[in-house]
Amino acid sequence: MSQFHQAVKRIIERVQQAEGNQTRLVEPLGVKPNFAFIDWLEAQPLFPKFYWQSRDTREEVVALGQLHTFVEPGPAYTILGEGQRVWGGRSFDGQHEKNRRCMPSFFFLPQIELIRFDQQWSLAVNISDDKTRTLAGLQKLVCDVPSLAPVSSHILSIEHSPSESQWHDLVDKVLTGIKNDDFKKVVLARKSSVHLDTELSAAQLLKASYLNNHHSFHFLFSLDSKHSFMGSTPERLYSRVGHELHTEALAGTIGRGSNAAEDMELANWLSNDSKNLNENQYVVDDIIERLQPHSEAVEVDKEASLVRLRKVQHLKRHIHAQLHSGINGVQLLSALQPTAAVAGLPRKESMQFILDNEPFARGWYAGSMGYISHERAEFCVAIRSALILGDQVQLFAGAGIVPGSIAEHEWSELDKKMSTLLSLISEHPPLGVAS
Repeated sequence: MSQFHQAVKRIIERVQQAEGNQTRLVEPLGVKPNFAFIDWLEAQPLFPKFYWQSRDTREEVVALGQLHTFVEPGPAYTILGEGQRVWGGRSFDGQHEKNRRCMPSFFFLPQIELIRFDQQWSLAVNISDDKTRTLAGLQKLVCDVPSLAPVSSHILSIEHSPSESQWHDLVDKVLTGIKNDDFKKVVLARKSSVHLDTELSAAQLLKASYLNNHHSFHFLFSLDSKHSFMGSTPERLYSRVGHELHTEALAGTIGRGSNAAEDMELANWLSNDSKNLNENQYVVDDIIERLQPHSEAVEVDKEASLVRLRKVQHLKRHIHAQLHSGINGVQLLSALQPTAAVAGLPRKESMQFILDNEPFARGWYAGSMGYISHERAEFCVAIRSALILGDQVQLFAGAGIVPGSIAEHEWSELDKKMSTLLSLISEHPPLGVAS
């Protein structure tokens, strides 16, 4: 019997003996499990499932099964005990008429969590007065886990919504609105539906991304076996520990060069380009304005730094706030989401333009994914993401339209952003989509 299997048996015994006031048990694993977390997640029959890896790679979590679910996260605080976290996300546009099936948000207190923090591994369970649900979940755990096969699907076709000509029209419409002072910036998005010759599991795509796309949060959210949303995003919405809050403005984009000299040339251009610097400043100003009612003080990096990813480079400025006492993760979620980096400015007007004019509902894309607890909370912005529906993958990307934006350039920026995930399925996708 493997050491992990023994740990499962031990925690089952501990749950059986637990007193009525215990809400959480943690069983340390003496050694690293002999499987990858993403492989373990895929093998388990329990839903919902949530995978999380923090951007600094220090924490990796698989959360399985539900003790409680929340369509709005606020009430979770009333049932959360010490060390307990609810996992899930808030969608970009909620139950909009374009997408009635998408919930405004969904969070769950899991039955079981597999956790790595630095080089320490543990199995944790949450229990209620009725221990039978957690025990039933533990007894269903699969301990002998096969390694996931690499992605082997091939792309048959790709359809874009909006089409390239519709995109040009939308960009013109935004630029006219900016001229008329209707808004300062609108982030337009594209959904690309990729049809495959065989079914692809979200965990397969996530594992490929985890191995290739670094300096990113990685997440996967499955409500059932048919619908999974995953992503590898460079962007943090916020991290809160006690009264300390860290967030950032990630806006302004250029591709990667084919060699170091070209890379540096592109980076230098981005760091000095007024359009991209202005776009980043818009996001900074908006975040400061959103945080001020909740904070004692807000500090911002004076200069933008450069974030280099596998396919693109971004401008980023770090923002730190000292929060008023009593400010919780849900208030911060409402204050900061959606950011000006995924919606535009002002928030209300840009959101209305998106809802009225984009030909699809974003759903979870450009929303937020993460966790909330009494002690801390962290959310990433759900960009560089995909909805996996068997043999169809819906990929999403957005581009900020500001004065000086050129529709053709923004379209190719979407291709570059989308290639973060698309190139993992095929390095040579069909014509019309950049790899």
